[in-house]
Amino acid sequence: MTSHQKDTLFILIKSLSKSEKRQFKLYVNRLGVNADAKFLALFNLLDKMQDYKEGEILKSGIVKKQQLSNLKAHLYKQILVSLRLNPVNQNIRLQIREQLDFATILYHKGLYKQSLKILDKAKAQAIAYQEKVVAYEIVELEKVIETQYITRSISGRADELAVQAKELSLQNVLTSKLSNLSLQLYGIMLRFGYVKTDEEYQWVTDYYKKHMPKFKLSDLDFREKLWLYKAQLWYSFLTQDFLSCYKYASRWVSLFYDNESMIYLNPVFYLKGVNYLLDSMFYIKYRSEFEESLNRLQHTLDDPKFPRNDNLEVLSFFCINGNKLNLYFMSGEFEEAQYLEKVILDGVKRYEDKIDEHHVMVLYYKLACMYFGMGDNKKCIQYLKKIINNKQLTMREDLMCFSRVLSLVAHYEAGMDYHLEVQLKSTYKFLLKMNDLHEVQKEMIKFLRNLGEIYPHELKDEFKKLHTRLKKFEDHPYEKRAFLYLDIISWLESKIENRPVGDIIKEKAKKLNR
Repeated sequence: MTSHQKDTLFILIKSLSKSEKRQFKLYVNRLGVNADAKFLALFNLLDKMQDYKEGEILKSGIVKKQQLSNLKAHLYKQILVSLRLNPVNQNIRLQIREQLDFATILYHKGLYKQSLKILDKAKAQAIAYQEKVVAYEIVELEKVIETQYITRSISGRADELAVQAKELSLQNVLTSKLSNLSLQLYGIMLRFGYVKTDEEYQWVTDYYKKHMPKFKLSDLDFREKLWLYKAQLWYSFLTQDFLSCYKYASRWVSLFYDNESMIYLNPVFYLKGVNYLLDSMFYIKYRSEFEESLNRLQHTLDDPKFPRNDNLEVLSFFCINGNKLNLYFMSGEFEEAQYLEKVILDGVKRYEDKIDEHHVMVLYYKLACMYFGMGDNKKCIQYLKKIINNKQLTMREDLMCFSRVLSLVAHYEAGMDYHLEVQLKSTYKFLLKMNDLHEVQKEMIKFLRNLGEIYPHELKDEFKKLHTRLKKFEDHPYEKRAFLYLDIISWLESKIENRPVGDIIKEKAKKLNR
């Protein structure tokens, strides 16, 4: 990992657009005394650097070593202030916060009437846009001011504010409980993947029921419904109930399409919802609606009203390209998906400072599956090695496990089986360590281990036997997850029929896809 990735100030400066850099300099030079400020000189120097090198900064004479940390912190803060003032970064949430800040300043100056007037408008706006946390803060400040600014209507006003505070507090508590449950279920999914046994299923179900707060659906607003659908979705994913995943992801996305303004106020939640909807349709082979939803997403992203920033650009990149690969996988058209490899690798390089290892590894696994489907097993192995050799990857144990299983199959297919025994032992130990050794994997490892004792003319019969043993797990509540990552059944059928695995998947796609 390069040194510049470790310096947050350098990363921030490199993330700025030309217009943002220009505005920062205008912001700094608004007062003549700042023209030669040390932090501006440091900004200009870092802006010119290709990689962060502290030695060059100290050699420039701008600052001494013992003062560098403070100067960098000051520069970092000034850049953030400048970005906050940039109209591009302004949204309803920031505008409401700004009004609250203005009202607080007026209150401290004793201008109570002016402060209350601003707060009343900001509160109405916050409630309208479902920003109930800041709405509660506004009400609390109103209560403080009303105790000092006496009016004839104080009695009725006190009751009104007390009721508003209670209602907002209850709604925020419910939202917090639902968001906590959603986050915890998401964490379980990332750490362990899908449930693997009846005991795990029961544990997740008990956890879900215990932490689900009581409510009436008719009493829920947009924000509470959003977190509810998230929690329901993650529970469904964990238990591999993909029809329920589709149901709750559809509700999540419909919530945004029915409240279009929320797409532009909460674009991250919108993108996440569409991504999970596409995931669930991929699992249930709902190709026609998958393509329609992907096109609708692209249309929304192209809308001039859709916000533009680095975070959304990265999320859109993953959502669009990952699901384009899935679309080709659903039809078995692996060769046609190959153009996405360059798009994905360019994006990974472009966003290297803004993306986490987990998402990159998921894309690498998809590319490995693409090449496996094409029959290019050596390229498949190259991508799998990136996952297997990644010591920083601590999430998605299931992804790490199935990467190793696919690697075994790809090595066999590529004729690179001279170290297969070593790989088998390594994979077996890894799966045991991860507590992820299940019947499908046991059957695969046993088969590959015995390959050396099978005569060539017996091979097809052994493939048929393995196919029969694995076929019964295709609809098993826990074992079926193996086939989400690696279509072993189609691979075996390709060996039995002596045809490319891509052709087998294409034929199945015509029957399975709706």
